[in-house]
Amino acid sequence: MLYANEPRRRTELNQRIILNRREFAAAGTAGMGALLLPRGLPAAKPGNKLKLLSYNVWYGFTKKPKRKAGYLSFVKGQAPDIVSLQELNTYTPGKLAADAKVWGHPHSVLLKEKGFPTGITSSRPITGVRRTLEGFHHGLLRCKTHGIHIYVIHLHPGNWEIRLREIDLLLKDFATLPKDARVLLAGDFNTFSLHDKPVYDKSEDMIPFFKRLDERTKGKNLRDGQLDYRHLKRLEDAGFVDLIHAKRGGFLGTFPTRLRLDEDLGPERRLDYVFATPNLAASCRAASCIVDETTGLLSDHYPVSATFQQAAE
Repeated sequence: MLYANEPRRRTELNQRIILNRREFAAAGTAGMGALLLPRGLPAAKPGNKLKLLSYNVWYGFTKKPKRKAGYLSFVKGQAPDIVSLQELNTYTPGKLAADAKVWGHPHSVLLKEKGFPTGITSSRPITGVRRTLEGFHHGLLRCKTHGIHIYVIHLHPGNWEIRLREIDLLLKDFATLPKDARVLLAGDFNTFSLHDKPVYDKSEDMIPFFKRLDERTKGKNLRDGQLDYRHLKRLEDAGFVDLIHAKRGGFLGTFPTRLRLDEDLGPERRLDYVFATPNLAASCRAASCIVDETTGLLSDHYPVSATFQQAAE
């Protein structure tokens, strides 16, 4: 629908997958510590770091709005270089710019103004902005900042079939980037990782909850009565690295938080991720779900972050 010469693009994507896996092979031997830089990438100078924060802020603070002040203070305290945001309901470009100014970012982009917008802010100029609405439930925002191509992700909240189509469209778009592009995917993927399957398998209420949810909302979260892990597996098969999984010491979910304890939102699960191409993942020094008493009351999702050792410019 969006691309001609599909066989050629598929070949190019497969070639990139092979290259990505080769680049990341050495890094994998480094374990949970510092990852080795791919061959040909100059070593970064100490202290030259870049931090990304990704946050689903829940309905743009139209629900329980008093939490907004705490959120602004939290993001400012994190001192991020890039912020990926989801559920910016009722936001305008000016409103996002005002928020970004609080944490010192002079640059921001909003995907759209209706529904559930995503957005991004940065301490450096944002270029190459590409907004795609067709084929995506919430839309897809792609841009470039700090020398990194970034996709702000918010997949369909209740249908595994639509999420799978969104992943395929995302990978087709990714295939149009230069082969050596450094790429990040950050946001609310609304789906499950095989790395977390052992935790979910032990949960007595995970499958029953989604059965209740699908009956109540007429959704399709379960495929043949089970969780569907294919969405993120396709990303990893394409060479993307789940940074939080690579760096964590144990499982932490990102949804739900304490903010909505009075609702039936199901067991703890990880829905928010940061994925990177191997040439960028190799410089990742830390990645985590930020789970604490403060973030537990700022949104119904916990934020996630990743920090990179940047090469000298």
